[in-house]
Amino acid sequence: MPAKKQTSARLIAAEVLNQFDPKRDYASALLNKLLSKTSERQRATDLVFGSVRNRTAIDMVIAKFTARPVGRIAAKVLNIIRIGAYELIYSPATPDYSIVNEAVENTKTITAKKQVGFANAALRQITRHITNRQSRLPQASSQNTLPQTPATGCEFDTDILPDPATSPADYLSTAFSLPKWLITDWLDEYGTEATRQICFASNRKPSIYIRPNILKTNTEEIADKFHQADIDYEIVPLDTPRASSPEHRESRMIKLKSPKEITQLASFSKGEFTVQDISAAQPVKLLKPQPNWKILDLCAAPGTKTTQLAEATSDKAQIIATDINPERLKMVKENTNRLGIKSVRIVEYESLQKQTEAVGRFDCVLLDVPCSNTGVLAKRIEARYRITPKAIKELAKIQVDLLKTAASMIKSNGKICYSTCSIQKQENSRLIKDFLQANPAFELDSEKLLLPSADSAADHDGGYVAILLKKT
Repeated sequence: MPAKKQTSARLIAAEVLNQFDPKRDYASALLNKLLSKTSERQRATDLVFGSVRNRTAIDMVIAKFTARPVGRIAAKVLNIIRIGAYELIYSPATPDYSIVNEAVENTKTITAKKQVGFANAALRQITRHITNRQSRLPQASSQNTLPQTPATGCEFDTDILPDPATSPADYLSTAFSLPKWLITDWLDEYGTEATRQICFASNRKPSIYIRPNILKTNTEEIADKFHQADIDYEIVPLDTPRASSPEHRESRMIKLKSPKEITQLASFSKGEFTVQDISAAQPVKLLKPQPNWKILDLCAAPGTKTTQLAEATSDKAQIIATDINPERLKMVKENTNRLGIKSVRIVEYESLQKQTEAVGRFDCVLLDVPCSNTGVLAKRIEARYRITPKAIKELAKIQVDLLKTAASMIKSNGKICYSTCSIQKQENSRLIKDFLQANPAFELDSEKLLLPSADSAADHDGGYVAILLKKT
């Protein structure tokens, strides 16, 4: 039987972008339906995610060098040009001739023949105006250069960006394809240099981190299995500077140094590890849950933190997990089963009150609330096109309501562990301050804000966690 013909990564990416509406769709869901058609799965993923993350900057370049607004370019040919422009600007190791040539061939395949000449001319025009596909940023002109990493950028022969000295919000918004209002918020809250670093982190290719299931194995054993599977990795701490004391040894994670389909490994199906970012692991670490606690995970899906709670308490706590979305709640069950966890009881949200009345008040409620995702923009690639100031206000109302619900279920000296994957103070420190003023029975035990980082040694997402203690 002849081998099934494989589709190129660029054609797969074009097919995804042709179906994708950033206000409505999830690119990863569309991509997953098509990945079986190609042997270049990682490359197709990079082309889709990179083209979506950097769409505003890419469209600006296309419009400038074709002298045609992108709204006047046929959608299918525009997406081919977007993919080509993404590679020319952000993938300097890929030869420019192969990018342009395959874009032309793909245009012949999926669009009208009359569009071939335009696609060819558009990408060749962009290529002509690039003077260095990988300049060192300190030596490059800020207005001529689209940043790729904190160290490098793609340099053009003409100004394409606003002046960062006089218009920092305009510059960062255009260069990193992020909403100007969001950049302005960050500049006001964190200052220019921190905001610049947040922008790089929001557009990075995020690393994959592994949390060993300490109920079954340990970091060294997982690392050895990765070594045997020829997976390049590094053992990293959850905190910096690097922790080495014995109490921190179970708080280490494994960073994959090259992309791998790790869910296909036998150790994954055996429940020996979970994929979790460093920032997402912070709430449970800061909480320090105990084996004798009764714990409610109120927004549990998909179960990453639920299972972390169970592992941190040696699978001896009494944990109830629920979520308002019944379909996503099924994922909690799948994860607890895979990891071999016994201490978690999954309860439908509609049955929660009846179940909690039988259990009594909790020692802790873990409250990982729905949020704006501004700390995880590198992974939630559609969020930058969906989030608005109005949406954040609406989310804050939901977050406050959930806090009130959690507060009603806590015993004296109990704790609420409130967390988001947002870096907006409206959802974090300001909201917690307002809650504490309105609820004097609670006090702030501790809090932590982690800004997203593009540091090559340990890049990570952003997020916030507050531990609230009920005094009486």
